[in-house]
Amino acid sequence: MKKPVLFCLFLFSSFLLFAQETIVFEAGQEGHAIYRIPAIISLPTGDLLAFAEGRVNGSDDFGDVNLVMKRSLDGGFTWSPLQTLVDYDKLQAGNPAPVVDLFDPQHPNGVVYLFYNTGNNHEYDVRMNKGVREVWMIKSFDLGRTWEKPENITPQVHKPNNPDFNPDYTNPEDWRHYANTPGHAFQFKNGPYQGRIFVAANHSKGDPQEHFSEYQAHGFFTDDHGKTFGLSESIEIPGSNESIAAELSNGNMIMSIRNQKGDRRSRILAFSSDGGETWDETYFEDELPDPVCQASILDIGVEKGKTILAHSNAADTEERNFLTVKISYDEGKTWDHILPVDYTGDSKKLPWTAYSDLVKLDENHLGILYERDNYHQIVFKILEWK
Repeated sequence: MKKPVLFCLFLFSSFLLFAQETIVFEAGQEGHAIYRIPAIISLPTGDLLAFAEGRVNGSDDFGDVNLVMKRSLDGGFTWSPLQTLVDYDKLQAGNPAPVVDLFDPQHPNGVVYLFYNTGNNHEYDVRMNKGVREVWMIKSFDLGRTWEKPENITPQVHKPNNPDFNPDYTNPEDWRHYANTPGHAFQFKNGPYQGRIFVAANHSKGDPQEHFSEYQAHGFFTDDHGKTFGLSESIEIPGSNESIAAELSNGNMIMSIRNQKGDRRSRILAFSSDGGETWDETYFEDELPDPVCQASILDIGVEKGKTILAHSNAADTEERNFLTVKISYDEGKTWDHILPVDYTGDSKKLPWTAYSDLVKLDENHLGILYERDNYHQIVFKILEWK
């Protein structure tokens, strides 16, 4: 008679595991009014590192914004106290893009990179060239316990023309606003570009245009463990904005991009066959509806020689709501396996689910770190995808 009871308890425990969710960052707690822009990675030890912007005074994108981090030692069930990694005084440090370098022979246990941006004015003012966004990198050689001095990589990955701010910033391309990802960066694990770290990004170019048409997505990459960087081609679709990328088979890659113009409410997908240096194909993917928001994409396995992808975003064309993960078994050509994440909000009121980032936990499970309840919570949830 005991076996059925034990079996039911096992099923109930399994349900709790796979339905588990934890609030990682919460508005008004640990020194910040609001937390936004989540990013998450797993470490070779199995630990998870969750990053966010800690906005001291409120929800505005610009202001006193710090880069913060928490660690989980148990797969996301519990999280450490908050650690502030970058405090740019009363100005903005944001857009965390973390990645683990597993191919540095001098550091076989892995090196954690965190790419981020700083800014000294509001987005519109920067678009008017009345401010500058810079690109920085910090490294950790002990898997996020301590961090090295920040390095300014702006001259290698950005093209600003603002000599009043810095006499070296005289690039005639005149890039102005600039942002990494949001979400994680990634490293090629296989193929001819093995070891390359790729960071998706976007920039505005020249004076503001109608419907944000001066925005273009791009990426930057390093093949020598952060010593030097190269830039990809820019995405040709006007208004292409926040982006995130993942590895495919044979050195190919995919990038998922926000359409800032909002004239077509779906994700833009771009494909590269040379490790993200140029783009072979770019199009709007109607199977990935989007309300002009951010998304995450992640390679999670291989089946029949093709990379399996997971993609998360607020899958509504009007409101930031209905956070959904979709799985592609054909390297991003179709997206017909759907995993609802959080559909509990009222889309006619305030945003319920918005930005998110994905992490692989094991062969069957994903973790998703996402914004919820009008940006008042950043939540971690475990999903079983197969």
